[in-house]
Amino acid sequence: MIDLSSDTATRPTPEMRRFMAEAPVGDEQRREDPTVNELQAMAATLLGKEAALFLPSGTMCNMIGYSLLAERGDAVILDRFAHPNLHERGGPAWISGVMLRPLVTDRGIFSVDQVAEVFHPGDTHGTRSSVISVENTSNAGGGRVWPLERLAELRAFADEHGMAIHMDGARLMNAAVASGNPAATFASYADTVWLDLSKGLGAPVGAVIAGSAEMMEKARRLKHMLGGAMRQAGIIAAAGIYALRHHVDRLAEDHANAQVLAKGLSTIPGIRVPHDPIETNIVFFDVGETGLTTGELGRRIEANGVRMGAEGPTGRIRAVTHLDVSREDCETAVEVVRAACR
Repeated sequence: MIDLSSDTATRPTPEMRRFMAEAPVGDEQRREDPTVNELQAMAATLLGKEAALFLPSGTMCNMIGYSLLAERGDAVILDRFAHPNLHERGGPAWISGVMLRPLVTDRGIFSVDQVAEVFHPGDTHGTRSSVISVENTSNAGGGRVWPLERLAELRAFADEHGMAIHMDGARLMNAAVASGNPAATFASYADTVWLDLSKGLGAPVGAVIAGSAEMMEKARRLKHMLGGAMRQAGIIAAAGIYALRHHVDRLAEDHANAQVLAKGLSTIPGIRVPHDPIETNIVFFDVGETGLTTGELGRRIEANGVRMGAEGPTGRIRAVTHLDVSREDCETAVEVVRAACR
């Protein structure tokens, strides 16, 4: 199966598995796992922050980030298609106790003016706007990278109005590789930022959140409250170390393969690829003019060995390139989609 449904479909390479098996371990909850400690130090340096904390998932990173930066009842401003708004089962409200203020944006990127329109300083009746949450890259925006100048504008607004910025960095290394800007440069605009290890980097599980040393101490307590504390977690943390050492630069291959995929799909009658250029590893395409629904096309291509993302909030099919998909796989996928549309 050529699995383009998500970059979470990546599997640990044989070399990564060996590195995991040989990792020294200890009690992570007592801060005695040397491999976890090494990963956290690596991530803090990579992101330019004082400290970092290894967590089981990016969703937990978002919940902890919001809990650190907002009081219960405060509002978080974000893109309407952002992961916390659509794909975290109401966790921001249930766990972090925050309201969400979603914005209609240009492929996930929003402006200071849009933030200002919904901003409220808070009073007896009004909810205080305390956090701006950005997703870099923007998933629903087709892997779009946040421009640094836009982040700088948001940072200035946040500082002026006593707000904080949280960066959902599920695909932050894709943004860094595509733009040529270090991850720490993007992260410098955020108070909390996290990095997913289980997407394009190819680790089987885990994410790392980073911020000030004081915030990461609070994050550790929240991690324990949410059931995220672990024991000999070095086995899985080792996969993150291996990924950061060996799988970052190769993300450029995924971006090139996504462009091959998009170019091929755009030649199929009835299919439209709305995003140009393809900046990173995500390709959305519309199938409305083929006479097929996204579900029908999805079933047809999966029956012939290609899996892509089911219909999402945009009403399009999503295809994501990653470590386990080659250029030849992308070319094959195009032909399978072409045959299914006939």
